[in-house]
Amino acid sequence: MVHSLPVDLDPQKLPKHIAVIMDGNGRWGKQRGLPRIMGHQKGVDTIRNILTYCQDWGINALTVYAFSTENWRRPPTEVEFLMALFEKVLCREIKIWAQKGIQIRFVGDLTSLPYSLQEEIQKSVVQTEQNTGIQFTVATNYGGRQELVQACQAIAQKLQPEK
Repeated sequence: MVHSLPVDLDPQKLPKHIAVIMDGNGRWGKQRGLPRIMGHQKGVDTIRNILTYCQDWGINALTVYAFSTENWRRPPTEVEFLMALFEKVLCREIKIWAQKGIQIRFVGDLTSLPYSLQEEIQKSVVQTEQNTGIQFTVATNYGGRQELVQACQAIAQKLQPEK
C-alpha cells in the first residue's frame, strides 16, 4: 500500500532527511499497564511505519537513534531483550527492505554489541549496499561524549609525528 501525501503538505517543502530519537517506548508501555518491553516492540512498529511513509513521500534519508551508550545502564534483562529484539527485527525485515530498495547503514560503536547481532548488522549492510532507495541509518551504541572522545583521539593520532 502506498501512502499518498496529504493534500495540505507541499512536496517541495518536505525535508530530505528525517531523524528520530527512539525515546519513551518503555514509558509508553508502562502508562498502558504493559511491560516496558511491549513499548519497545511498539517502537519497532512505529519506525517501520515511519520508514514506509518516508519512502512513499520521497524523503531520501531516515536516521533512527535506537540505542545510546547510556542505554547500557538499563536493567540487564531489558538490555538483553533490546539486543534480541534488534537482531530479530533485522532478520525478519532485511529481505523486505532489500526488495524495497532500502539501503541500511549503522553508525556508532558496534563492537560492544553481541557478536550474533554484529553479524546480522554486517549481513544487512552488505545485502543492501547497492540499493538506491531511501538511506536508513540506525545509530547504535552512540553518545555525544563518546563521539567527542573519539574525534579528539582521531585528531591526536593525526598530529603525532611519524616514526
